[in-house]
Amino acid sequence: MPGGRPHLTVVVPSFNEEQRLPVTLRAILDYLDQANLPAEVLVIDDGSTDGTRRVAASLLGRDRGRVLRHEENRGKGFSFRKGFAAAQGRWVLLSDADLSTPIAEYARLAEVARQSDLDLVIGSRGMRDSRIELAQGRLRQTMGRTFNRILRTLTALPFRDTQCGFKLMDHERLKPIVDRMIVDGFAFDVELLYVATRFGLRAAEVPVTWRNSPGSRVGIATAPPQMLLDVLRVLWRFRRGGYNP
Repeated sequence: MPGGRPHLTVVVPSFNEEQRLPVTLRAILDYLDQANLPAEVLVIDDGSTDGTRRVAASLLGRDRGRVLRHEENRGKGFSFRKGFAAAQGRWVLLSDADLSTPIAEYARLAEVARQSDLDLVIGSRGMRDSRIELAQGRLRQTMGRTFNRILRTLTALPFRDTQCGFKLMDHERLKPIVDRMIVDGFAFDVELLYVATRFGLRAAEVPVTWRNSPGSRVGIATAPPQMLLDVLRVLWRFRRGGYNP
């Protein structure tokens, strides 16, 4: 990036998102301009079969970011790791391609990180001050609450919402953790939080605005069992020293 290292890298995992990316990327780029933030945007094309790569490349141009592609659909966790590894920013913001959490909520997370000298700040839909403008269907809400209760029992993590796709991370401090992560699917958030906090990194949960977007990639029937298996795999691997530096 001209002028040196960017302050922020926004990582956007994307699978068949040619319809939603134009609105999402314009919103992100406009916000970064208005906030006068030295930043780059990385769109991770997770083996899309539509025009995701073309659309993203056109919107980012040559100086606003990059599109990184892997040919096979590997999962959100894999895409996150790829984006994190390529990030040049001092901080890394993970954002969903549907921008369910508005990009302006970055300021709230960044302020909390700065004031409390935190390594990791996560957006949350489950706190008293969270603002849910458009909720998920009742079945998905019930599934989410049930998964969170099971998760907190297994891991002792205190967070009410590990799965909100809006997380801000100190790149340097989190890199040793992310380098050792293995979960390719949706449970990567749990892996990130569990391993980071177990190794003494400081994390906090912050209420954010959230709007449900149709077309979720999380399958109601298939995702929860796989996520639970992945969490158990993380616990087993941690106890055997698989995440040790």
